[in-house]
Amino acid sequence: MKKTDLRYRAYVQILKEELVPAMGCTEPIALAYAAAVARKTLGVLPDKVEVAASGSIIKNVKSVIVPHTGHLKGIPAAAAAGIVAGDAEKKLEVISYVKEEQVEEIKQFLEQTPITVEHLESGITFDIEVTVHAGADSAKVRIANYHTNIVRIEKNGEILENIPVSGEEENNLTDRSLLDMEHIWEFINTVDVEDVKPILEPQLRMNMAIAEEGMTNDYGANIGKVIWKTQEHTTANHARAMAAAGSDARMNGCEMPVVINSGSGNQGITASVPVVIFARELGVSEEKMYRALALSNLTAIHQKTPIGRLSAFCGAISAGVGAGAGISYLKGGDYKVLIHTVVNALAIVSGIVCDGAKASCAAKIATAVEAGIMGYDMYMCGQEFHAGDGLVGAGVEANIQNVGRLAKDGMKETNQEIIKIMIGC
Repeated sequence: MKKTDLRYRAYVQILKEELVPAMGCTEPIALAYAAAVARKTLGVLPDKVEVAASGSIIKNVKSVIVPHTGHLKGIPAAAAAGIVAGDAEKKLEVISYVKEEQVEEIKQFLEQTPITVEHLESGITFDIEVTVHAGADSAKVRIANYHTNIVRIEKNGEILENIPVSGEEENNLTDRSLLDMEHIWEFINTVDVEDVKPILEPQLRMNMAIAEEGMTNDYGANIGKVIWKTQEHTTANHARAMAAAGSDARMNGCEMPVVINSGSGNQGITASVPVVIFARELGVSEEKMYRALALSNLTAIHQKTPIGRLSAFCGAISAGVGAGAGISYLKGGDYKVLIHTVVNALAIVSGIVCDGAKASCAAKIATAVEAGIMGYDMYMCGQEFHAGDGLVGAGVEANIQNVGRLAKDGMKETNQEIIKIMIGC
């Protein structure tokens, strides 16, 4: 693939758009970002806050610790952090730099300021509205469809910014329909690594750092440590343990950034850490490692495109399958090995649901990485799932579309039931 090709430029740009740093689980951080922009628009500290959020946002914010808040959880904590200590210019790193005294100010704000939370039923899966009041003045900010996509800003009823929301289309991003496995394979084999290394190096550095942190200290259910303590010390188990440990730390208050994939830190960890572990233990060149990382990330993004940002389908599955793709490349697999790895892995783990961000995400990540590796191992042993075996279709693209349809359309009602269970309805 030549640098002048449309897909070449698009694939580099897609990686730039999706692989960005974030501090904390991205749904509460998106909420904190909206709150920070609302407070900035208002111009003063508010005396009342109203949050309206879609069910999937409520689900993903409910149980995860918001960093730099003294281990607080939930929507009010995320909003308060953005209002009191947020830097609106930093977007998904909005609360990366919180002073020690501000942690106490966040707690005081929560105690003294009414913050209401409403279930927003707009028909948009990813939808946040934050309205702040100070006396007779007010400001409102809406984010829709993805984490930094501010579509409306108001102050005292005057519209300062208004971007029409047409369903769940991500109109401001590079066309994801250009992605397919055949062209992704061509891209990763021909790309000038210097074009992608500046995007991938921060992911490698940050995500490996938080994985090491999770293996070193006490976070959540310590799934990474459990794997490493109880299972054989193979490269595969090392990859599973480290990916899980990164999530252990991230979901349980670790104040270290990660580079995300498809809007998710857990997916960014899952798509990168196992690939780096295999690359290092196989002793491959740095160039081959970066090609494998590009393959893993683009495969994950391609799978997530038909699903959407949020769903009842666990996003770590797509990233685990991506990791399996990257590992197959590191082990010398060709295109045929790649696509059979993807198909096999998707057939194994296409039923894991997302019940919000929390400690158990780490265990799901370990399962997803295991499936990605098993998908490769199956094919290398002459075994595969065939079209007609459940969701398995004819060809890798059919499988990705089938799972996308299941996750986006088939699991809508499942998502609603999960949300009702989680909020006690």
